[in-house]
Amino acid sequence: MGQKVNPNGLRIGVNKDWEAKWFAGKKNFSEYLVEDVQIRNYIKNVYKPAPLSKEAPVAEGENQDSRPQRKLDDRPRISKIVVERCDQYIKVKVFTGRPGLLIGKEGSGVEALSAAVKKICKDNHHTYPNYLIEFVAVKSVDADAQLVAEEIANQIEKRVSFRRAMKMSMKRAMQSGAKGIKTMVSGRLDGAEIARTEQYHDGSIPLQTLRADIDYGFAEASTTYGRIGVKCWIYHGEVFGKKVDKKGGEA
Repeated sequence: MGQKVNPNGLRIGVNKDWEAKWFAGKKNFSEYLVEDVQIRNYIKNVYKPAPLSKEAPVAEGENQDSRPQRKLDDRPRISKIVVERCDQYIKVKVFTGRPGLLIGKEGSGVEALSAAVKKICKDNHHTYPNYLIEFVAVKSVDADAQLVAEEIANQIEKRVSFRRAMKMSMKRAMQSGAKGIKTMVSGRLDGAEIARTEQYHDGSIPLQTLRADIDYGFAEASTTYGRIGVKCWIYHGEVFGKKVDKKGGEA
């Protein structure tokens, strides 16, 4: 079972925390869920690792034609997005390897994202007294599963051999302190007529051990032959006596 299920979902409440921290009744649950999806999609589309173009989303007050064109590797990648919501505020925490690029000069990126979140909430007929934006730096970029998966996908899009991309990323992850890593790519690899799946692993990956701290990431590479899926599992060791804090009393 541990080989099939999403490692993050399997360990929720054990050694993984929720990425959506709010509670809603049956009446409003779907509305808040749609709002969360729109916020996450907006952030991922604005900061996705691709060359800027005129079709890319533009933050409020930003001139589209005057924006500097960045290289592919110059755009910050997003590890995860956590949304906290209550009556007094909505907080969006963005985990990234390069928070400085997202914050911008004198906090311009924070203001632009705050305005975008406010507009999304307003379009969904929700208003909050405060809109909080927080950018959190990822401790080790080379040992973050989502960032590693996106890096492999980025290399495949640049026509680098998928084997070389996988092995180089795995080597950097192990050098960064990971105890094990497994990567998998699926699709028309190297333009082959028949799609296939290939995987490599190094170290230990105890997927069925619930106390194991396993990070999981998924990304897609868009090539001329179609899309190639990239999965990554990174093992950081076992967690003893550390459970997710559950706030609130008994119902």
